[in-house]
Amino acid sequence: MTSVENLTTEVRLPRRRTRCVMVGNVAVGGAAPIVVQSMTNTDTADHVATAVQVAQLARAGSELVRVTVNTREAAQAVPRVREQLLKMNVDVPLIGDFHFNGHKLLEEVPECAAALDKLRINPGNVGKGKSRDEQFARLIEIACRYDKPIRIGVNWGSLDQALLARIMDENAARAEPRGAVAIMREAMVASALESACKAEELGLPGERIILSCKVSAVQDLIAIYRDLASRCDYPLHLGLTEAGMGSKGIVASTAALAVLLQEGIGDTIRVSLTPEPNGERTREVVVAQEILQTMGLRAFTPLVAACPGCGRTTSTVFQELAQDIQDYVRGRMPEWREQRVGVENMTLAVMGCVVNGPGESKHANIGISLPGTGEAPVAPVYVDGERTVTLKGKHITAEFRAIIDDYVLRKYPARL
Repeated sequence: MTSVENLTTEVRLPRRRTRCVMVGNVAVGGAAPIVVQSMTNTDTADHVATAVQVAQLARAGSELVRVTVNTREAAQAVPRVREQLLKMNVDVPLIGDFHFNGHKLLEEVPECAAALDKLRINPGNVGKGKSRDEQFARLIEIACRYDKPIRIGVNWGSLDQALLARIMDENAARAEPRGAVAIMREAMVASALESACKAEELGLPGERIILSCKVSAVQDLIAIYRDLASRCDYPLHLGLTEAGMGSKGIVASTAALAVLLQEGIGDTIRVSLTPEPNGERTREVVVAQEILQTMGLRAFTPLVAACPGCGRTTSTVFQELAQDIQDYVRGRMPEWREQRVGVENMTLAVMGCVVNGPGESKHANIGISLPGTGEAPVAPVYVDGERTVTLKGKHITAEFRAIIDDYVLRKYPARL
């Protein structure tokens, strides 16, 4: 019987060639895999709460975590966040997010700079007029002094107004002026590239610079990053800023990032979801992982294929089992990742009736076809394309979990 190994091939999309930037122990750009990152929404001055959330994000799969550093208290708390993480056995690179007063905070609290693995600078709010260049230079000098990489993160909500005015004036002098949208896009890219050039002139090596140009409209993001990617070899951080809540944020982020990733653009990504009230911050990490995994670019955890249901599947049993198994393998994955090699590539299928159930189950490493309306109350299980057992009764979930656990032990070698 044909198994999944014979039906799938590794996806090898062309990747834009970039420099490699080391952020702590994580490589961004070059030949490194695309990196998932996230950001806390705690008050950084509360170092315990911040460390707890950093740990949650890291354990969910965030490979870089950014924290807000907006006050002296927050800056002073950063080393304590690092200490707390070490006590929790969490070793994830920390990024400091600075706006308006970053130069002062890093000078006044040097231990903050030492504890961070990267600095994020927004050129739109480093300063105004003559103070902008001076304060930008002070930030770069600190990055050089502590040997820290930086992300120059342009955001259209805080675009450098002096630069925008200059580009608008230049546009007005053209024989055929461009439209407002094109000028906004041009200003975003110019802000990133000119700031990177200035940072290198000030002594920061190009191998310590990452760029981003974040907007909240899908087509703008795609156009800006295509332009930016064609004009530099810095690693690029992708993300649709202010993506929104729930399905809107997920769909918009996926629509934008998938196009760029398919074209080989992007070295690290964040999905900027607004959490549901009392919702988990880790949701954005899961979505980012699922974008990369469903595109075949990386594997993080076994994914469950499941049918949408129809008139043949009036029972909710297959829906409940699909949810349970997806939650189960994600919960087991931290342990499996430490103990077994390759488990993240395992594929599972939970199907609701005989139409596509057996066929889809045969294509997965492990699949189960539950009975639909009017079908015999049994559920055949397929392992690597072969029917191995038929489950029935009230304990299907526990029995199917046991089959998965046994397969992991048999199929994936122990990590040395």
